[in-house]
Parts: sequence; structure tokens; C-alpha cells
Amino acid sequence: MADVVLGVGTGVFIITLIWILTLALTIILSRATGPTKLGIIPVVLLALIITLVLVFFPRAAEVPAPQRAAQIVDMFFIGRYVLLSLISQSGAANLAASSINEPCLR
Repeated sequence: MADVVLGVGTGVFIITLIWILTLALTIILSRATGPTKLGIIPVVLLALIITLVLVFFPRAAEVPAPQRAAQIVDMFFIGRYVLLSLISQSGAANLAASSINEPCLR
């Protein structure tokens, strides 16, 4: 799904903005005199057409497509085992050296 703010998409904000502007223009045009007052009709019809287009022809699906689970790949697999073998060998060498160097107490 697209960006969601407060649980609604951007289309709801666009429709709200269009109708707020339409309301402001109708208030302004209603105070005009003469044939300018008839400009209210096309403004309201244009807002209605834009609203119907946004409602009936959405860009995205209502239900988001299922996402694949991210596959975790260990890129340092071989290096990790090389380090493990080096540490094991050095530990074994340290154990052997310390056991050889222990004095006999008998």
C-alpha cells in the first residue's frame, strides 16, 4: 500500500483539499454579482468529477500484495569457519603448551 497517515491514504487528503477549496470558491463566488455567481456550478461539478475519479479508479489495490519473507544469507560463512578453526587450533596449542610446561609434583 502507498503512504498511510493516520490510517488513511493520500487520496483522502487530496479529496479533502479539493472540497475545502471548492467550499472556499463557492463562498467567494456567492458574494459576487451578476453572471459571475454562476461560476459556482462548474466549480462544484469539477470537484465532483475529480472526487468520483479518485474514488472509482484507485491507483493501488485495496488489499496489499503479499510480501515474500526476507531470505537471510550468511555472506561470511567460509570466513567464520576459518576463524573458528584458527581459534580452536590456537586454543589446542595453548592447552598442549601449558600441559607440557607443568612441573611434575611427584
